[in-house]
Amino acid sequence: MSAPGPELMVEMYAAMLRVRLFEERARELFQRGRIPGFLHTSVGQEAVAVGVAAALRTDDYVLSTHRGHGHLVAKGGSLRGLMAELYGKANGICHGKGGTMHIADVSVGYLGANGVLASGCVVAPGVGLSIKQRRSGQVVVTFFGDGAANRGPFHEGVNLSALWTLPVVFVCENNRWASSTAHTRSTAGGSIAARAAGYGIPGESVDGNDVVAVWDAVMRAVERARRGDGPSLIEAHTIRWVGHFEGDPQAYRGKDEVDEGRRRDPIARLERVLTEHGRLDAAHAARIRESVVAEIEDAVAHAEASPLPRGEDALNDLFAYYPWAD
Repeated sequence: MSAPGPELMVEMYAAMLRVRLFEERARELFQRGRIPGFLHTSVGQEAVAVGVAAALRTDDYVLSTHRGHGHLVAKGGSLRGLMAELYGKANGICHGKGGTMHIADVSVGYLGANGVLASGCVVAPGVGLSIKQRRSGQVVVTFFGDGAANRGPFHEGVNLSALWTLPVVFVCENNRWASSTAHTRSTAGGSIAARAAGYGIPGESVDGNDVVAVWDAVMRAVERARRGDGPSLIEAHTIRWVGHFEGDPQAYRGKDEVDEGRRRDPIARLERVLTEHGRLDAAHAARIRESVVAEIEDAVAHAEASPLPRGEDALNDLFAYYPWAD
């Protein structure tokens, strides 16, 4: 397994901390009634988002899920814009119209979160075809959960991408639960990565709590895609510390699973590695945390001060197509 350089590893450490602390702050604000609607967070899964993003170029694309804050933060999205969007404010990334599950930020290659399971799997081939026709050398990564891997769009998207040799990387965040349905009781064959063989493409299962392992697997898949050799499928095994949604009582799983996730904390794991190799000490780690906390608090202040959308703004940013007008 190849390893990133020490500077990139420290950057990945800071990025995972940024994702973790942002979502923990968002959870707190939601519980206090400051953030409206619904909220899905990915606390404990940070290594997948950051490991993937660290292997991508700035102009590469990402398609996300209903649990996508971490993907956007890892890809370089604005914390101010994201927090304001969660608040439903006019200064949000999508002017308050996307909310938590339908955020998009094309400026950083984040083509959108989506509340429809596996939807990114069928959008990705379209993005990949555009890349191929433009010969831009870009790639597109689509995230999806283990539950989404049992839906038709997953198979359609992988099949088409393999058939047309498209630069798509399919990344399954297997956190063991499709809402409240256990992966072990819903997935024939056990392995999602093994399904790649049916489409004649590489499939790999990695420890999704090891950011370096995720980075290494995605780097190889991305290099393959850029060479014109087509798609790959990566299954990253991870553990979500929180419920499927904020307020979920989690009656479907035992406390021991969350305890296991905390023992395998991807941030603490990388911090140990960096410390052992003399790349990080307590003072440096404290400075990183202080910087991230300040950035998040600035985003909260920005969101609190931002205006709500005007009523007439509901009619902006709409597209209507009338075929009879052609």
